[in-house]
Amino acid sequence: MARYNVFALGNPLTDLQVQVSDAFLAATGAPRGSVSLIDRDQYDILIPKLDGLAIHVAAGGSAANTASTLQLLSGRACYTGKIGPDPFGTGYRDSLLARGVQANLGVGENPTGLCVILITPDAQRTMFTYLGACRELSPADVDLEALAESEYLYVTGYLWDTASQKETVLHAMRHARAQGVSVAMSLSDPFCVRRHRDDFRRIVDEHVDLLFGNQEEVEVFTGTTSAEEALAAIAPYCHTAVVTMGAAGSLIAQGGEVHRIAAFPVTAVDSTGAGDAYAAGLLYGLTHGYDLPTTGRLASYLAAQVVAQLGPRLDQCDQAAVAALLA
Repeated sequence: MARYNVFALGNPLTDLQVQVSDAFLAATGAPRGSVSLIDRDQYDILIPKLDGLAIHVAAGGSAANTASTLQLLSGRACYTGKIGPDPFGTGYRDSLLARGVQANLGVGENPTGLCVILITPDAQRTMFTYLGACRELSPADVDLEALAESEYLYVTGYLWDTASQKETVLHAMRHARAQGVSVAMSLSDPFCVRRHRDDFRRIVDEHVDLLFGNQEEVEVFTGTTSAEEALAAIAPYCHTAVVTMGAAGSLIAQGGEVHRIAAFPVTAVDSTGAGDAYAAGLLYGLTHGYDLPTTGRLASYLAAQVVAQLGPRLDQCDQAAVAALLA
């Protein structure tokens, strides 16, 4: 049996989640639902504008959210990223260990990365990300022994925003391929796909076994105009392809078959982390021998639970509900 189900590689980010009005968001000038990379000067301008608002602080980062949720399902996850020599970094490591995730975190010279998440009344989130120490991730930070003892390497498209991170991901992908470890990739967000589409297409063709993204991300990636067309376009290039469609559910393609998975209806509070939870359910099912319809239902259920709360991670999981889904 593999030591880890998933070896996750990502950006360790501490999330500052704030519920704001539409007018507040409009004043920032950022498109609704966008993800913007900001430097320290921009960050110092944004933070004072949050004065007087309720701020929810939580350890985040897409791949770490997935690893954390996988552990709630009694999976086994290892996580690699780079933190800063500060209290945010220490808290981040402690949060992973408290959830049972093996935290293989390098320590860089810059502060720990932060992500300001503005949540509007429609539950949409607009993010401003300061990468900080995340940008220093290097191939030397990857524990190749732990990677070789994993069933899946899981990466996110966010890691293509700096040359050092990209080099590290490609290093890990090549090693995974050499050791027979499957590679899973999340497209992360449509703005990320637009920035790196040519790179992503080449990498998916050469390295990726499992690719997933939401409808907009996959349509941008393929240049299509519907979820069905996008799925058909990416399916030949990877063993398993997934398109999530929010309240419309999701599509999973494998071996010439397409499975349509219904969404679980909930009252939306915050969509942050929904895709990360879906990824956790998907990877859990694939590494524990469940068929695709069952795996998809679990993934959809977890995504719905995250949407119904404020914050990107579930603190607990209804084990009875999960057992019923898997049965």
